[in-house]
Amino acid sequence: MPIDIPQDDPEHASHTPAERQAAASRSTWVSVGVNVALSATQIAVGVLSKSQGLIADGIHSLSDLVADFVVLFAGHHAAKDADDDHPYGHQRFETAASLVLGVILLAVGVGMLASAFHKLEAPESVPQVHAMALWVAGGALVAKELLFRYMLAVAKRVKSSLLVANAWHARSDAASSLVVGLGIAGNLAGYPILDPIAALIVGFMVARMGWGFGWDALHDLMDRAVDEAEVEAIRHTLGETPGVRNVHDVRTRKMGDMIVVDAHIEVDATITVEAGHDIAVAAQQRVLQRHRVLNLMTHVDPWRRPDGDHAAAGASGGN
Repeated sequence: MPIDIPQDDPEHASHTPAERQAAASRSTWVSVGVNVALSATQIAVGVLSKSQGLIADGIHSLSDLVADFVVLFAGHHAAKDADDDHPYGHQRFETAASLVLGVILLAVGVGMLASAFHKLEAPESVPQVHAMALWVAGGALVAKELLFRYMLAVAKRVKSSLLVANAWHARSDAASSLVVGLGIAGNLAGYPILDPIAALIVGFMVARMGWGFGWDALHDLMDRAVDEAEVEAIRHTLGETPGVRNVHDVRTRKMGDMIVVDAHIEVDATITVEAGHDIAVAAQQRVLQRHRVLNLMTHVDPWRRPDGDHAAAGASGGN
């Protein structure tokens, strides 16, 4: 799920890996507490009230606990500094964890679908649920929606795709609780089959979201580039660096929630190698300060004036 944050974001540059890991840890522990309470209540009441939909929703909440601990584990390792074996750092731990989250969601969704289909094959065996199941489903809906809003706010602030995945996982729970509530209400109104139908819909929602997160993370692990708007923002920052005459062949690849960039910058052909190097260093520093770029490799190319007059260009020393 995309994060709506300005690409040229000085505030984001102030977030160190340790700060991002601390924010992730706090929000995830809040999620752990909420999901422990919800899963225990939903499964217990679901069994007592004979609601398959509520039991399915409780299992969904229980899967969130696994997801939360995956987030905590990944956040701890992603914050580690670069070493000899990982010269670009460990940011892709978060991407790998997002892939694991997707697989978990997909597996849970498929299991829920299978259970619901089994009930639908024998509709006469579907019992009428107790009214308390509806109250629990309503309370779960409110709790999960509030949890989603809190977690998404934290994810946007520190710009973490892993936290975004976990936040939308909470939103999927809120949506599933809504569907379950409607199914329970239909069951109470005299249509028992609506409870397993609600469980079926929840299973489909969970499986679909798991597939989406897993597929997205897989592409990131294959060095997918960032979107064109962010590439253009980086190109603009390079181009406005004093001494840079032109920018071309800007290539990016994701490294967790950070970006690794290769770019060719053109500087006046008549200046010294040392001067060209200083311009490249200045361009790199500007990009690292303004964008979520982990590393920038600059290739310095000679630039020649169309009219061949290099004396004026060398004397100007800038754009």
